Amino acid sequence: MTLKPFAGGRKAFRFGSQKINLHVKGRAFEPKAHTPVPGALDLCFIASVALDDVIARLAGRKVPIVEGPIVRTGATSRIRCVGVRDPDLNLVEISELQP
Repeated sequence: MTLKPFAGGRKAFRFGSQKINLHVKGRAFEPKAHTPVPGALDLCFIASVALDDVIARLAGRKVPIVEGPIVRTGATSRIRCVGVRDPDLNLVEISELQP
């Protein structure tokens, strides 16, 4: 793993094509876990289908999107993503790679 700085002075651990965003206590950035406590997390997955298809599937299942679609920095390239909450209210981003 390597520590990588990115936009806004934030940092992440990067390993291969994966990235773990670090949140500093008292200086959490948006979006984040609903109640950021030690052990809370945010995850980002690259979808195997187009993001517009993901958005349609989420809407069909009445899963609320809490953010997006938005373009941001991913582990290896820019991504377009939407954020949803898991049952524990952690943030889960579903993304597609951008050219």
